[in-house]
Amino acid sequence: MIAPLIPQGRPLLLLAPMQDVTDLSFWRVLHRYGGPDVYFTEYFRVHSASTPESWILDAIRNNPSGRPVIAQMIGQDIEHLVRTAALLQKENIAALDLNIGCPAPIVCRKSSGGGMLRNLAHLDKVIAALRPAIHVNFTLKTRIGFDSPEEFDALLDLYAQHPIDALTVHGRTVKEMYRVNVHYDRIAQAVQKMKCPVFANGNILSAGNARAVVEQTGAQGLMIGRGAIRNPWIFNQIRESHAGEIKTRPTLSDVREYVEILYRGTRPEGFSETLQVARMKKFMNFIAQKIDPEDQFLHQIRRAASEMDFFKICDQFLCGDALFNPETPEKALANAGNPRTDCYL
Repeated sequence: MIAPLIPQGRPLLLLAPMQDVTDLSFWRVLHRYGGPDVYFTEYFRVHSASTPESWILDAIRNNPSGRPVIAQMIGQDIEHLVRTAALLQKENIAALDLNIGCPAPIVCRKSSGGGMLRNLAHLDKVIAALRPAIHVNFTLKTRIGFDSPEEFDALLDLYAQHPIDALTVHGRTVKEMYRVNVHYDRIAQAVQKMKCPVFANGNILSAGNARAVVEQTGAQGLMIGRGAIRNPWIFNQIRESHAGEIKTRPTLSDVREYVEILYRGTRPEGFSETLQVARMKKFMNFIAQKIDPEDQFLHQIRRAASEMDFFKICDQFLCGDALFNPETPEKALANAGNPRTDCYL
């Protein structure tokens, strides 16, 4: 059961699965800042010739936090999902999660991820086959439909028929990607309908925002992705908020230190300076949003060509004791670009 993991008096805090982001190195960085209660892996790709990716297994086996890990699978082939589930259950995981939400076109074209929402009969068969094959907790991460939020009624009817252990709802459709406001009313609908815990996912960027989402939806947990890239303090801030007072208030200088830790800590061995600067721009699309009113920081950092240039720009904009504001206009964050798949906000 997932329920025993949920703390008294506050929501369970989960790191969203973000492809090419939530690897072991990123887990280590987040752990320095308090980290989530539960870590999700990047997804394991499942098909006829697949074997569990070694670097994702490495994250499970070397989890620096000692906190529970949920392994996520993506695919639509029942035989090979069951086969992979058997392999992953040999690892130290708290649950197996099926990705039913990734909006990436290349994934949906294969009828995986969010593409599964177009064929509810097959989705029903997949869940029915996996449930008896999974002896740890079995969870689902879904969007609220493929084309329209109105599809969520039928989806919830389907999910409620199966004895799953938790449901994470990203409150947008596949077609909406990250471009519109989150339909928190649909997450509240899932909370009312499902017997299992429901976790809210979508644009949770600050402790205040987190409280509002819990109050609006009744969700028992919060899954945070882009908000954790931008604000690694968010998990501790939410804990502090529910304890009565937010004490963690980072400054722009603290953000500068975080950027350096992220740069050094996520650089693979043998990775060139040029490649790491390019890799960091993926993170900076979120961190640099609206640091200054005209977004000059973001504009300049996207054009940095070397490590020296990169940190010189950081030093220009990330200095002093001004408090860091983790919240940005939702439209600005949606237009920042996203790590390659769903799989989180």
